Amino acid sequence: MADLLSPWLFLCLAAFAAGIVNAAAGGGTLLTFPSLLAVLSPVAANATSTFALFPGSLASGLGYRKELALCRPHLVRLLPPSLIGGLIGSLLVTRLPERVFANAVPWLLIAASVLLLLQRPIARYFGAHPHEAPTPKTIAIIVFFQFLVGVYGGYFGAGIGILMLSSLAFMGIPDIHQMNAVKSILAAAMNGITIFIFLLSGAIVWKYAIAMGLAGTLGGYVGARVARKMKPDYIRAFVVFIGFAVAFYSWFGKK
Repeated sequence: MADLLSPWLFLCLAAFAAGIVNAAAGGGTLLTFPSLLAVLSPVAANATSTFALFPGSLASGLGYRKELALCRPHLVRLLPPSLIGGLIGSLLVTRLPERVFANAVPWLLIAASVLLLLQRPIARYFGAHPHEAPTPKTIAIIVFFQFLVGVYGGYFGAGIGILMLSSLAFMGIPDIHQMNAVKSILAAAMNGITIFIFLLSGAIVWKYAIAMGLAGTLGGYVGARVARKMKPDYIRAFVVFIGFAVAFYSWFGKK
């Protein structure tokens, strides 16, 4: 009985911790995805992790209702490339041979870890340096960049919030809270279309996804309540360490 319960307990604890991490610092995928790799193939782990963390990201977006009312023009511009990019990225995961994604896993983990490492200076810079209203050329570049973020988000997803934060300031959004509002909704849109494709392809392992989804939602609630008492820098450093460690293990530990 203990052997049967141990993977479930481990995965639910990882999802619970990821919910707290997402509320306090971001980067929860770097906890759920490696945990699922212990029991699932890379593609199934990616799909199940995405589903498990989706309720928390959606709830985060809904929490910014007041800020979103001021950002509707930006959402109108950036939702279509987010959805199209997310669709393409998720189709790449499910249609290409699994070895392609498996070989990309270490690089994706490294990229996500580096992005998380840079999250604080990026947020600090753009929060303190709001930009003027964008030119049409700037808008076109940001829309294309958002499409690329959508492809990456549909393919793997860890770190998409940081990527979006690095470009949203150039849209003329006046403060970091409104940027976070737009970022949350765009991330939820990418994850939503990605989950739809994963559902059609049968990549989600439901016996883990539902339990982890509940644990992640509970973790997000707890994290939101205690985040102000926690030191996000310490949490971020721990998650970055996990990301690099799993990436190096993917390269060398299985050879």
